[in-house]
Amino acid sequence: MIKNTTLKTILLVATLGAVASWIPASMAVPITTTALGHNSPTEYIDAPFMPYANPNAPTGGTLSLDARGTFNAANKWMTTGVAMVGTDYLYDTLMTGSLNEAFTMYPQLASKVTYDPDDTSWIIYHINPAARFWDGTPVTSHDVKATYDAILNKGPMYIRSYLGDIKDIQIINKQQVKFVFASADNKEILLTVGQFPVFAKSSIDADFEKITLTPLMGSGPYKLGRVDAGRSVSYVRDPNYWGRDLMVNRGRYNFDMIKFVYYQSDEIAFEGFKSGQYRFRPENKASNWATGYNFPAVEAGLINKESISSQNPVPMQGLVMNMRRPIFQDIRVRQALTAAYDFEWMNKTLFHGQYERLQSFFHGSELAATGMPTEAEMQVLSPLLAKLEPMQRQAVLTEWQLPTSDGSGFNREGLLKARQLLLDAGFYYNDMQLYQPDGKLAQIEILMTGETMGRVLLPYIRNLKRLGFDATLRQVDGPQYYERVRRFDYDMVVDVFAQSLSPGAEQVGFWGSAAADEAGNHNTIGIKNPAIDSVINKLGDAKNRNEIVLYTHVLDRLLRAGYYLVPLYGKSGINVAYWNQYRHIETLPSNAIGIDYWWTDKQAEARVNQYLKH
Repeated sequence: MIKNTTLKTILLVATLGAVASWIPASMAVPITTTALGHNSPTEYIDAPFMPYANPNAPTGGTLSLDARGTFNAANKWMTTGVAMVGTDYLYDTLMTGSLNEAFTMYPQLASKVTYDPDDTSWIIYHINPAARFWDGTPVTSHDVKATYDAILNKGPMYIRSYLGDIKDIQIINKQQVKFVFASADNKEILLTVGQFPVFAKSSIDADFEKITLTPLMGSGPYKLGRVDAGRSVSYVRDPNYWGRDLMVNRGRYNFDMIKFVYYQSDEIAFEGFKSGQYRFRPENKASNWATGYNFPAVEAGLINKESISSQNPVPMQGLVMNMRRPIFQDIRVRQALTAAYDFEWMNKTLFHGQYERLQSFFHGSELAATGMPTEAEMQVLSPLLAKLEPMQRQAVLTEWQLPTSDGSGFNREGLLKARQLLLDAGFYYNDMQLYQPDGKLAQIEILMTGETMGRVLLPYIRNLKRLGFDATLRQVDGPQYYERVRRFDYDMVVDVFAQSLSPGAEQVGFWGSAAADEAGNHNTIGIKNPAIDSVINKLGDAKNRNEIVLYTHVLDRLLRAGYYLVPLYGKSGINVAYWNQYRHIETLPSNAIGIDYWWTDKQAEARVNQYLKH
């Protein structure tokens, strides 16, 4: 799960709570507070609303967006089915994240929390007595416990791993639920448990594992509206939403309806945007951004294009090499496959020079490792060097730079380097074909779904064939693709690793050795590296912001030096295009678009509707 904020001690802003009967007499007096930060400030603890919200924003209108593929379920928290997008709008979480702070949480279903800063092996969430499900029944600690029990026992493996430090969930009374953890080491888990949706216990007991388009009972700002199976899904604002006056919700959830329209390809989706089938589009295609916005609605002044900056790391998009396959075991093979990718030609030819080569797993943020390792980084790295193979050790200790080409499209230097690396790894040629050291043909299949990545991958396939690989691109439908990825049944696949400004326990699911053997977890690479495991543990136990940055720098160096994936491309900030009916305040949040805080200008919407009629 992607975090919005981080855990910084809140003693200066917390208020002391009374010692209740359930607290042992020997324990220090706990803190009761309305905000939590993990190595992050709680700047808005007394604010009337969030700084990126307009508390006087008008309500009404429809926010419409696009989605890909298809769906057959309303519950994304089970292990089967393909869930519809947007279901997060149906549910409240115990607390909600700040979009301006690294990892800070403010009240939603919970009005406050109680914990002991000297013993972070437990935390108590106090449920707001006013919290109500859609049917008017109160949200209680029984619903919270039932939700987490279901997710921990029946949810996706990567979520179970993420919440693995939960030892017990105890009901103190209807409004107080206590999370007990396996140790006091993972301090961010105090906030992590506040990030998940809460469902009604009665709904969980009856329907949690059913593949159905009827959602579990929620308490969120929207209810499920019209569902056109496989084609679109709408959510309608609940006029009786219990939490609309909460600090974090003032000026939020302004749209009467939020609609997602499904398309099978980005090309068709773009045509849908042009014709107004949906009206808000994050533009991820460079050629569209550079040359595609020249249709009549743009010329009529009815389309806004906006580049929105963000301090978050650019998501690492890369061609993952499945380490469970013998062909990828030798780091020289992985280096060769990286050298075969010609970013400079692709960026010039396909992307109009708009993308950046991702030199870091935390690119574009303070978490990215740059230059040579610092003295503090070397203190962390030195005990780990013996656990690394020589080529990885060398790459960790030097300034990182991915290979570059001259952009001519031949990538001669890169392919010659790749060829030599393969020969050094024991590969050999016979009749113009490349063979592995064991005599097997050097075959690689790249798995994909949809058509968006095809034009990026086909030139790479051509380069692999020049090296002698029997390389193929296999396109399958969505359900087959997701099942094969869940079972790690692929040679190479494009994956995206989105990071927050406060990396921590979720890194176990991305790169941890245990996650490599857990079907459905996010370690799509299959990394099993004790040095990486060690640094992930240190990162999870970080005591302050400086340690988070330090351990993330070291983790970044180790991941890059392993050549586990071929970094593709990305862009700092986000390009969005939208029909000129949506508005936002001048200063957007620093870490997100914050679309939930935008609103509709009704007069402008009427002009757009009038235009589209004709």
